[in-house]
Amino acid sequence: MKNNFRSKKVLVTGGLGFVGSNLSIKLAELGADVLIVDNMLPRQGGNLFNIEPVKDKVKVNISDIRNSTSMNHLVKGMDYIYHIAGQVNHVDSVKDPLNDLSINVEGTLVLMEALRMNNPDAKVIFTGTRGEYGSSLTLPVAENHAINPIGIYAITNFAAERIVLTYHNLHNIKSLCLRITNTFGPRHQMAHDEYGVFNWFIRKAIDNEVIPIFGDGRILRDYLYIDDLTASLIKIADCGTAYGEVYNVGSGVPLSFIELAKMIIDIAGTGSVDHTEFTTERKALEPGDYYADITRIKKTIDWAPEVTLDDGIRKTIEFYKKYKKHYW
Repeated sequence: MKNNFRSKKVLVTGGLGFVGSNLSIKLAELGADVLIVDNMLPRQGGNLFNIEPVKDKVKVNISDIRNSTSMNHLVKGMDYIYHIAGQVNHVDSVKDPLNDLSINVEGTLVLMEALRMNNPDAKVIFTGTRGEYGSSLTLPVAENHAINPIGIYAITNFAAERIVLTYHNLHNIKSLCLRITNTFGPRHQMAHDEYGVFNWFIRKAIDNEVIPIFGDGRILRDYLYIDDLTASLIKIADCGTAYGEVYNVGSGVPLSFIELAKMIIDIAGTGSVDHTEFTTERKALEPGDYYADITRIKKTIDWAPEVTLDDGIRKTIEFYKKYKKHYW
């Protein structure tokens, strides 16, 4: 892969979280000048240990994307903006929807306005969610599938995506948007199970505890290892024709929750499975089967996932066993 990030100035919002930190590490290794912005709100996944491998190579600014004074200053001179910061807790979005609106929508608007006024030549890569589609009408789900988000989190994500694309169309700020499937791997928060179940399953297996499966466990999802997501984020930023468009990022390979749990237990050598009833909130927000059609991104940037589910699980378990004290 050719390296077009050497000496480029890159701002990563939410850069101390799961996706942001893995991306920041890779960008730093490619020689980019990385500035991380993160508000380090509790329970959101921000963790300074996440950037331990590159802590002397990146800059960190503890700030909030909703702070226009801060963002107006920080976007200046940047070549690329990876907008990853957001409220991504489905349960919290039900309990406190106004906070969701504030972080995901107002925060995105503040960022895009800061770029319009201070750096309209920067390129923006926005990371959204497959949750924007809601319940799948056809499988696999392509980008032209109907948009019908079920929860507030997915609604505010879709609103943020539309804001980013509006600034592309209206103010010529080159922007592209990704709708990302369930991603797993190192540097994900492990303190609670409200940010997707995959990593929580891994924690339960490592601790030799029971993995709780909602319902019959037959709901299908596709899962993406973090290194594959990072590779797509880096590759697509450099593709001129990708801007102004929306892309699914996933593996496209469906697996049920029960099969996933059994695979994790098998690889970890510990843990067990038990079926449990859906909580009221989770039942209301459950969209059913989903797996992505990734034809568009494959064609556009010649990208495809390379890490098998087995390998990804193995690497994730090894990481957390080694660094457990920083995540449990």
